[in-house]
Amino acid sequence: MERGFSQQDFNVFSIEGLDERMEGIRSLIQPKFHAIGEKIVPYLSQQLGQEMYLHVAKHARRSVNPPKDTWMAVSPNKRGYKKLPHFQVGLWGDNLFIWLAYIYELPNKTDIAKTFIENVDHVVSHFPKDGWISTDHMKNEAKKISEMNDADVLHAFERFQNIKKAELLIGKRFNANAPIVSNPDVLIQEIKDTYDSLIPLFRESLFLQEK
Repeated sequence: MERGFSQQDFNVFSIEGLDERMEGIRSLIQPKFHAIGEKIVPYLSQQLGQEMYLHVAKHARRSVNPPKDTWMAVSPNKRGYKKLPHFQVGLWGDNLFIWLAYIYELPNKTDIAKTFIENVDHVVSHFPKDGWISTDHMKNEAKKISEMNDADVLHAFERFQNIKKAELLIGKRFNANAPIVSNPDVLIQEIKDTYDSLIPLFRESLFLQEK
């Protein structure tokens, strides 16, 4: 990855019109996702001992409203990622995110949530330092884990279990103007470090997914 993300990349989300914004995403942001993928996909494949695959969001279902965010995902399935636990890197207009993502399409997310609730201390022990939690990948909202107490974390897990559309995303967020975002080498290392913390949870939840 030769260049990190610049303010120009984040400004894409201010472009009016679906076609115009998608052109900005394709020309400015997606090449950087592919460059990140060239570093991260082989790394995760090696760490996990299984083939992992890059998926770059196409936003193909959109016909009117331009996307407010965009992302790349890394999954053990070549055909898709939404029905599996997966890793994400992406941008909103004001931040970059690095997630282990469990989104609402997961067919057995209640089983994963139940396991997380029953083993909450174990799960929390794998949260990345200075980490964040989001409960909806479609909203630019997340909480710092350091500002959550045990009850808050448990509530996020229970919501994930009990509400059909509820999700769980664990990882990190950085403001668009944070130096790490524009420094490619440091950013790649941060992505690896974040995923290293979360790999045990990914392994365990993938096992539950395959049962």
